[in-house]
Amino acid sequence: MYIGCYYRLKHFIPWTRKKIYKMLALSIVPTALFYWLGWKWLAIPWVPVALLGTAAAFISGFRNTQTYNRWWEARQIYGAIINSSRTFGIMARDFVRMPRLEEDEHIHRELFYRHFAWLTAMRFQLRETKPWESLLTRSYNREYMRYYKIPERETTLEDELRPFLSPTELARVMASKNKAAQLVAHQSDRLKELNRSGYISEFSYPVIEQQLRDLYDQEGRCERIKNTPYPRQFSSVNLYFTNTLCAMLPFGFLGEFTKLVDKFGEPIIWLTVPFSVLIGWVFLVLEQIGEVTENPFEGGPNDVPISQISRNIEIDMREMLGETELPEPVKAMNDIVM
Repeated sequence: MYIGCYYRLKHFIPWTRKKIYKMLALSIVPTALFYWLGWKWLAIPWVPVALLGTAAAFISGFRNTQTYNRWWEARQIYGAIINSSRTFGIMARDFVRMPRLEEDEHIHRELFYRHFAWLTAMRFQLRETKPWESLLTRSYNREYMRYYKIPERETTLEDELRPFLSPTELARVMASKNKAAQLVAHQSDRLKELNRSGYISEFSYPVIEQQLRDLYDQEGRCERIKNTPYPRQFSSVNLYFTNTLCAMLPFGFLGEFTKLVDKFGEPIIWLTVPFSVLIGWVFLVLEQIGEVTENPFEGGPNDVPISQISRNIEIDMREMLGETELPEPVKAMNDIVM
């Protein structure tokens, strides 16, 4: 997630420079043919261009609104995970009654660390690449990745889980397909054992199990967003409308500037190029922004900062345990926090 006041032009213009090159090519060629070869028929009325521009603006606005809603829902889900994690930590610490302090600390640490493992498995699963995601398939997104690092691509899941789980449980988790879901199941099994042993009362047990249900629910919501792309039909229509509009813009501007030739001279025709580039760039950038906002977990600079949120939860819960040696918070790199 970008946390600066706004993107600087030195970053934004290079990120969109291919759109500028595209519009330069689309506008220079017809203008040159019109000006030097006298292909006057290239000039068309502005009305069809305006109608297409209205349709393109409508569908772009609709798409960007819906993709923002996907991002905001993802952020709300992780906000709920923060609350549920803190609540689970309090309940795991206070509901589990142990006869000896050292045993108490051991069981509490086991429950807490398994939750840290769940948070870790969740963020690794959500960072997996899907066929419809654009982070690695678009060159401008790959280039921008030099400004930040994705923690989940700097290490492996097994290495991250090792400090939190016993070797036996780690092997079981790594052998499963949905590792996050299995970790919640293991947590439930352990709570059931503690309840049967009398360490969790019959009144407290269903309450703390409800927190696991909430975590399952939030995991499922994240998986729904991750595994369901923004409808491809809307994405395709937006792409086609925008590119058609950008291709027609120079012809429409030729028709408009032709009306000014008698007053300002024939070189006025060349104003077609900067105006077409500017208007086309606006529409193409809106389409590009909508594309990178579609998938709020893939690891882009505008995604939900699940790595930072998971680390903050871990810090809060470690303090509940009374630990003083806490991990460092995830820091922003070039105003981008993952």
